[in-house]
Amino acid sequence: MSLTATAKAGPRSPAGTGPGPDDGRAAALRRTWRKASPYAYIAPFFTLFLAFGLFPLLYTAFVSLYRVELQTSGEMEWRGIANYTALFTDEYFWTSLRNTFTIGVLSTVPQLAMALGLAHLLNYKLRGRTFIRTAILLPYATSVAAATLVFTQLFGKDFGLINYVIGLVGFDPVDWQTGTVASQIAVSTIVIWRWTGYNALIYLAGMQSIPHELYEAAEMDGASRWRQFIHVTLPGLRPTIVFTVIISTIGATQLFGEPLLFEGSISGGISHQYQTLGLYMYEQGWGFFHLGRAAAIAWVMFVLIVVLVGVNALIARRRARKEAGR
Repeated sequence: MSLTATAKAGPRSPAGTGPGPDDGRAAALRRTWRKASPYAYIAPFFTLFLAFGLFPLLYTAFVSLYRVELQTSGEMEWRGIANYTALFTDEYFWTSLRNTFTIGVLSTVPQLAMALGLAHLLNYKLRGRTFIRTAILLPYATSVAAATLVFTQLFGKDFGLINYVIGLVGFDPVDWQTGTVASQIAVSTIVIWRWTGYNALIYLAGMQSIPHELYEAAEMDGASRWRQFIHVTLPGLRPTIVFTVIISTIGATQLFGEPLLFEGSISGGISHQYQTLGLYMYEQGWGFFHLGRAAAIAWVMFVLIVVLVGVNALIARRRARKEAGR
């Protein structure tokens, strides 16, 4: 071989040399990090979930099997399922369960219907759409305490604006805090006012994801806006509607702030006429100091939420299968 060819080939590595042990360890570390990095990224979430989610849930189940008083929380007496059996024989538990259901229906159904209508209007080109979208979200940004105190004044028996308007029409004033139906309507009104705009924006986002070509095809077929809403918008919004129904059901089951601040009583009125499960749990735990009983109520609420969410999901899945089979 000539000197020119040797110069072009460049310097040769010593015989038998290759990647050193340090290079092999570095490559192994890179491979290990590549596999472990996704778990490292999500580790903070699961750490917080275990500390503030799963552990309190399991500890609440543990406490629900004992007699625990707030004054002597270190002394625990085994009761087994006695807290649950005592709960199911308490008439106020069934009253609060019934109130939770009625208030949930009175607040959820009108709330979602109004939110759907508002979203349908905002989906068209209107003047000041950005301002309107921002305005309807303001009730959601308002604190529960401020909203409830304002509505308490509006629903006052003697000097409330609602009774003043009713009096102008010719009806007698309504005692919104004493009557069973009236108080539940008043509490439901607060929930409707706070959450309608939030759900309307969720529906609006779902409507804007529906292909515009479907509306154009329906319009070419002579469909009115109402028929477009029924046959195009609602089918396209089905997953969004299922989501809002599930979220609203969970919120209605956990309703606490509005009934607590409406009259300032943990008993939910003189005759427990609007006491929800959340208020009943608070009354047992921090009113009567029965922490074991309160823990049992919390687990009953948890199971109830799981059952209601499962029923909603099952109904939605069956309807989707029926329409897919048409």
